[in-house]
Amino acid sequence: MERVIVARVQGSTHHESVVRWARQEATRRGLAFRVVHDGQPDDLTDAQLVVTGARDPDGFIIPAACPVVLIPEVPATQLSARPGAEIVLGVDAREPARAAVDFAFDTARARGVRLRAVHAWRFPSCAAELPFAVPEEDRAAWEDHEVQLLADALRPWREKHSDVHVLEDVRLLPPAQALSRRSASAGLVVVGRGSQREPGPTLRALLTEALCPVAVVPT
Repeated sequence: MERVIVARVQGSTHHESVVRWARQEATRRGLAFRVVHDGQPDDLTDAQLVVTGARDPDGFIIPAACPVVLIPEVPATQLSARPGAEIVLGVDAREPARAAVDFAFDTARARGVRLRAVHAWRFPSCAAELPFAVPEEDRAAWEDHEVQLLADALRPWREKHSDVHVLEDVRLLPPAQALSRRSASAGLVVVGRGSQREPGPTLRALLTEALCPVAVVPT
């Protein structure tokens, strides 16, 4: 069975960016390319990757068994003017989504670009019980712990993909905000998707704010 990258066109003015990005990715990966228009049956059994618009992912992300790349509604020149831009991976250091991490490392290696692994964290619940602001030494200790968690989580992939330059980035921010800030200069943001029936609030917020394509990888 021939492996293909599918561009799913939903009839909006945004479809040109979807088709362009999918075609470029198919060329980069050496795969066939197919356009599926809204209303046509979606046979995705041979799809390695599906590309569609980010406006309304409901009802499409969940059925797809392969990664889905969602293209934001930003000027086409902005999407294509980032040669060498890094890949940004959103990773939970406590429970990394293995398929998403695999996809991010493979994509960074194939493009020959840096991979930035972003782990967002928040203060532990005990911080709310403090009568004043969090002491700087406590914050530093908690952050050091998160940094070590991320390093430990990524170690197997770093050993396997020693040719990929990885930057570990720990942020005291909500996940969507941490990733959307990095999307301004990224070529692609990669996140995992669990078994929930619809995109969760973090993914919805990210798709609203992202300034580059977002790859959602089923776990």
